Amino acid sequence: MKPYLLALLAAAAPVWAQAPATPTEQILQRNLNQTERIEQGLQSGSLTVREAGRLQRSEAQVDRIEARAFSDGTLSAQEQARVSAAQNQASRAIAREKHDAQTGDPATASAQRMAAGVERSANQQARTLAGVQQGQVTTTELARIEQGQARLAQRQANAAADGRVGRRDSARIQGSANAQSARIHRQRQGTPG
Repeated sequence: MKPYLLALLAAAAPVWAQAPATPTEQILQRNLNQTERIEQGLQSGSLTVREAGRLQRSEAQVDRIEARAFSDGTLSAQEQARVSAAQNQASRAIAREKHDAQTGDPATASAQRMAAGVERSANQQARTLAGVQQGQVTTTELARIEQGQARLAQRQANAAADGRVGRRDSARIQGSANAQSARIHRQRQGTPG
């Protein structure tokens, strides 16, 4: 490859693609990875909508634990261990659900709606990680973002509880995602709210 192309590609690489350096960044990167695994499972059919909903419920629990851990502006070793244990449990659940005998149909409207919602969550987690890496989001601000992520994941879980995500459910999820997106934007811009 031409040297100028390599320089252009390096300059264009997003900040969130950098290796996480701090424990907080590692936690956020793991959130992103796990959400992407759920999205991939929906798209490949290795997860049903109902399974993805259960996994999103687990992710909501992890987000609430993280929000509590970050709320005082610091992350103690004990809090980090608690978050890691919750993430490990959620990761095992993802692996279990993706490799069981149940399969989903990624072509259904419900699976596509659920996948779109989970993809949006992953995008928001990537933006949050970038904000932390760029110094735009403090740990206490991160706690508020994680509370919002928990609400969004819980809404996704509730919508998928019956194995079907309807248009109305999808609209409510998108409304929550819009509010969460605005919250992330405000935190990254340093705007109160």
